Amino acid sequence: MAIWFYVPQDEYGCFSNFSLHGFEEDGRWWRTAEHYFQAQKFAGSEHEERVRLARTPRLAKDMGRDRRLPLRLDWESVKDDVMRRAVLRKFETHAEIRGVLLATGDEELVESSPGDYYWGCGADGTGRNMLGKILMETRRALRGRG
Repeated sequence: MAIWFYVPQDEYGCFSNFSLHGFEEDGRWWRTAEHYFQAQKFAGSEHEERVRLARTPRLAKDMGRDRRLPLRLDWESVKDDVMRRAVLRKFETHAEIRGVLLATGDEELVESSPGDYYWGCGADGTGRNMLGKILMETRRALRGRG
C-alpha cells in the first residue's frame, strides 16, 4: 500500500516541500525545502538570495519558475541532487518529522501532484514521482544511521 502526500496540512504533509520545516544549509537558513530548491536554480547570483527570502514557499516556487531570470546552465543535471540535499537536511534537522518518515516502514511514498509528472505522479499516475523516490532514499539513509 502506498502513502500519498501533497497538501502540507494533511497527515503526511510534512513530506511536502511546502511544509514549514526550515533548515540550515550552505551557512544560511532556509524556510522550506521549496525555498532551497528554487533558489539553487540561481546559485551564486543575487536571485538566489531573493528566492531564499521569499515570504512563502509558493512565492519561492513562482520566482524559481520565472524564466526571465537566468537559470544556471547545469540545472537539469544537478536538480535531483539539489532535491536530495534539501530533503535530507530537512529530515536531519527535525526529529518529529524524521520519526514520521521512519514510521512509514517500507511503504511506497507518492507525491500526488496532479500537475507534476516529474516530481509527482501526475493526474493519471504515470509521473516519475521523483520526490517520493528521494524521500524513500532519505528514509533508507536515515534508517542506516540508527
